[in-house]
Amino acid sequence: MRAISRPSATAPGTSSSVPAPRRLIVIFGAAVRADGRASPTLARRIAYAEAAAQRYTDAHVFCSGAQGAHGPSEASVMARILAETIDPARIHLDEASIDTLEQVRAAVRFAKAHDCDECLTCTDGYHQPRVRMLFALLGMKTRPVRLPHAGRRRYRAKMSMREALALPYDLVAGTAVRMRRRKPKTVIPGLSRDPE
Repeated sequence: MRAISRPSATAPGTSSSVPAPRRLIVIFGAAVRADGRASPTLARRIAYAEAAAQRYTDAHVFCSGAQGAHGPSEASVMARILAETIDPARIHLDEASIDTLEQVRAAVRFAKAHDCDECLTCTDGYHQPRVRMLFALLGMKTRPVRLPHAGRRRYRAKMSMREALALPYDLVAGTAVRMRRRKPKTVIPGLSRDPE
């Protein structure tokens, strides 16, 4: 992945070539309709990602979402739509993750494997606090893709309530993942890790 060029201030006598952060655009899945089309929520998140990809032309796009009750995987629907306007080589699929925590973990693994410094989170406003909390717990910087709220007020209120209930659960689950990652492995002398 190429670094993104941007102006930077430097002190006298220092080099002016400061590398820009490597960004990964992460789209969070939502329902796919029975006919394989994106639901309004998924279509909205894809549009967020498309806008971000057009702005940050060096960033890769991480489509995350497993197959739900209907049709193909959420990630494949995202990729199909995005490929109409974005170079397919920039698009990467995660078709295994079934919830927000799994999606964040998969995105962090991909970002770190590709030396990305920051993830741009493409999801609805009511979902952003939980998403960004999980990224922070796993040591990844994020920035939300800011676009106007969409959907009916009643729907947004319902989803905000759902997020309020899910956030404490994911706080505990995300903290547990973080603790497992930091816990040193115990090695017992004389025992092989991979006994034959």
